[in-house]
Amino acid sequence: MAVKPSSRFNINIKISYMKTNIKSLIVLFIILLGASELQAQLGNRGGYGYGGMGGGGGLGRGGMGRGRTAIPQGPTATKEPEAKTAAQIVDAEMPTIAETLGLDEFEKAVLSTTLKKYVQERIELQILKLPGEKMREAYQKITKNQDADLKSGLPLEKYEAFVKMQKDGVAKMHKQMKKDEKRKKKKKNKSNE
Repeated sequence: MAVKPSSRFNINIKISYMKTNIKSLIVLFIILLGASELQAQLGNRGGYGYGGMGGGGGLGRGGMGRGRTAIPQGPTATKEPEAKTAAQIVDAEMPTIAETLGLDEFEKAVLSTTLKKYVQERIELQILKLPGEKMREAYQKITKNQDADLKSGLPLEKYEAFVKMQKDGVAKMHKQMKKDEKRKKKKKNKSNE
């Protein structure tokens, strides 16, 4: 039995159609597997899952921590903290210093202006970046001039307390002053009884 040429063409069409059909089924199967994997990773985003209308457990997009964008982020510029001026530095510390030393308004003004002047000189000196020995000499000169100005502008006991505060630190001196005040109150209360 001889095969007609037209039937041979028909068989080739059926085989090529079946190959195409099998390829389509394989692609469809892979898509279905991929979709189930995506569903498992991303969660229910339809709004009816655990996260309410947001979906994904309430942790932003995708339900797993911070949401990511497809757009790559460039390096972000970190701002360096701006250098404070001498006035800002002194104004920030003055309330604690004044309370610790028990300064009146005039003494606060004298101390504040003197400190602002010499803190500014120290800042300018740091900007110059002198070699080690010259820098040390310049700092000593500034400290000597500051001490002379403070000695002439403040009462002796307040000046000595300020020098001690510089040596020990503001926090330690402030703590010591509070202890002394408590002792005085206790003595006063005992003497009144």
